Amino acid sequence: MATNPPRKIQLERISHVYYKHENIEAAKKFADDFGFYEAAQVGKTTYYRGYGSEPLVMALEESDKTEFGGAAFAVESEEELEYASKILPKDCKATDVYELKDAPGGGKAVTFYDPVDGFPFHLVYGQTPVEARDPKFPVLKVNFPQEKHRGPNQFQRFQKRPAPVHKLGHFGMCVTNFAKAYEFYSSYFNFHPSELVHNDEGVNITVFFRLDRGAQEVDHHCFFFFEGPKMHVHHSSFETHDFDAQVLGHDWLRHQGYENCWGVGRHVMGSQIFDYWFDPSKFILEHYVDGDLLNMDEPTHHNKAAPDNLHVWGPEVPATFLQ
Repeated sequence: MATNPPRKIQLERISHVYYKHENIEAAKKFADDFGFYEAAQVGKTTYYRGYGSEPLVMALEESDKTEFGGAAFAVESEEELEYASKILPKDCKATDVYELKDAPGGGKAVTFYDPVDGFPFHLVYGQTPVEARDPKFPVLKVNFPQEKHRGPNQFQRFQKRPAPVHKLGHFGMCVTNFAKAYEFYSSYFNFHPSELVHNDEGVNITVFFRLDRGAQEVDHHCFFFFEGPKMHVHHSSFETHDFDAQVLGHDWLRHQGYENCWGVGRHVMGSQIFDYWFDPSKFILEHYVDGDLLNMDEPTHHNKAAPDNLHVWGPEVPATFLQ
């Protein structure tokens, strides 16, 4: 791998993910039931947004091979795209800057390939924000034993419906060489470890990366990876409105006949309330709420790998989640 660059590529936020499906109609039906909003269909690709201002959070492409198409991160400037296209190691096969002609929001991009396992990774800039949508969920006033925030004759009433997606929060990969992957991503990008997880020998095998944005508050993690025998995407995670929306979405997906992977439960690292589902192609997608926000005042935490480190309440960790 090439020596460290003179400075790190500055990422602002995670933007969207790409998936390729042989059975595109089943994938699109799941996207509707999961709570995405269809933004556009161009050729064989269907683009989805959340109810936030980002024009794109997921793209589904009809393909003769079902596979993960990579995640995209927004960078600070077009100059940052040019810099990335030139500074990344040759093994990354970085493209020149190109136009996002068909994607909602437009913009420009650079695509490269992970130098360890070869999965695609995208950098974008210049996407035009869209007007936020109303998820049509109230900001709840919750009554506690000694604190009553809801007035008399006021009710909590809900309709059965999907959990509305707000934004993409993070994605994760299984990589075949943790040390090399960690060296690359921590050297070339402003990823910073919120949590490092080690095995019995004290060797790090999992990282939860947040973005180093100084004093700015960012999600506890936007990218994680762990070491395993075969490279694959583990899951992509999407924020929804609140706990009621999340559990309504859980029930909606259950009644539609989809397969739950794990949830509902509360994570330890990141604190999110989670709910993981298999889509029809066996990709795992997560709804989450109530995640931690960190800035660079918070140090890296070091944890030993153990099932109890993954959740504080909820169903036991299934074997299918740990693959």
